[in-house]
Amino acid sequence: MIVRRRAVSAVVAAGTLLLTAGCSSGSSGVGFPGEGPRTAPPSTAPAARATESAAPAKGSVRVLRTVAEGLKSPWGLAVLPGGDLLVSSRDDGTITRVDPNTGHKTELGAVSGVSPAGEGGLLGIALSPHYASDHMVYAYFTSASDNRIVRMLYDDRKPAGEQLGAPDTVFKGIPKGRIHNGGRIAFGPDGMLYAGTGETGQRKLAQNRNSLGGKILRLTPDGEPAPGNPFPDSPVYSYGHRNVQGLAWDDRQRLFASEFGQDTWDELNAIKPGGNYGWPSAEGRSTDPRFQNPLAQWHTDDASPSGIAYVHGVIWMAALKGERLWRIPLHGTRAAAAPQSFLTGQYGRLRTVAPAGDGKLWLITNNTDGRGHPQKGDDRILELQVS
Repeated sequence: MIVRRRAVSAVVAAGTLLLTAGCSSGSSGVGFPGEGPRTAPPSTAPAARATESAAPAKGSVRVLRTVAEGLKSPWGLAVLPGGDLLVSSRDDGTITRVDPNTGHKTELGAVSGVSPAGEGGLLGIALSPHYASDHMVYAYFTSASDNRIVRMLYDDRKPAGEQLGAPDTVFKGIPKGRIHNGGRIAFGPDGMLYAGTGETGQRKLAQNRNSLGGKILRLTPDGEPAPGNPFPDSPVYSYGHRNVQGLAWDDRQRLFASEFGQDTWDELNAIKPGGNYGWPSAEGRSTDPRFQNPLAQWHTDDASPSGIAYVHGVIWMAALKGERLWRIPLHGTRAAAAPQSFLTGQYGRLRTVAPAGDGKLWLITNNTDGRGHPQKGDDRILELQVS
């Protein structure tokens, strides 16, 4: 049973690379304060090739500086209206504010109820679409019984360590496991809350539309199924996912998502409402017409993708096991050219990426998550110039 805030209801009904056609639906997947909610889902009509130009096939990355160091198991990132950064710690269950000009870190506090284990803990964070007036920070975390989404009042007038209010549970009942907990959340251009979930290693959950595992969910800010969802009275937006890790929209409000494969193919997908992305029957590109094909795929040693961001016609994708940053130029919902990799092996595992304005990115490393190489340096935030 899936329990939402103020309601209890059951969910009803919902390297080497190949470039393939995708299906569709501008901003980062790290959460951003929107300009007011629109309830209709983002456009998913096929891109009009005649009116869209392809992004340049080749680009560049330049590391401008290290913004901050000494982070522990960083996972989620949200950019405050003034430009400061909020970073979640998966294992500590805390949120830290970073001044990008000085690198100064202030711990807001611990999020009550987080139960870290394996790949679970405090994961994605996002700002309310009305953050300027309500000062609410949303978080996706693993509790003792499930994965859930909460929101907390952030009051920076209080002492450090005491600035987060008690979590208000918005949505719960997402399956948890030692692996494949998903965790990325973001408010879309329609003002709705999107969440990527994992199938916790129980493959059958991904194809079961009555389960929240292996899905992209679309919710109102209060945690109800969003108006216009593809399945009646259901939060499920797309299904057949193994473990969704990154969410981002292009400048035409089309949604893209990254996800872990098993042993063969990791994926970057253009998301179609109600689309079935194939897992566990398909990993990577398939000839089965029931399934949506990825727009790009990678061998797992080259990627194991996490966060993604959209900047000037390009999806930028952080890779964990692949220890590199991928550049995927777009032409609508297709890859315009073969992806390029940058920073390979230089900073270890890369977890989260977000637009920083003026053709720049914030990039978070993740060498303290138990699978990384701490000798490559404490986890840090980098500022990059990209094209």
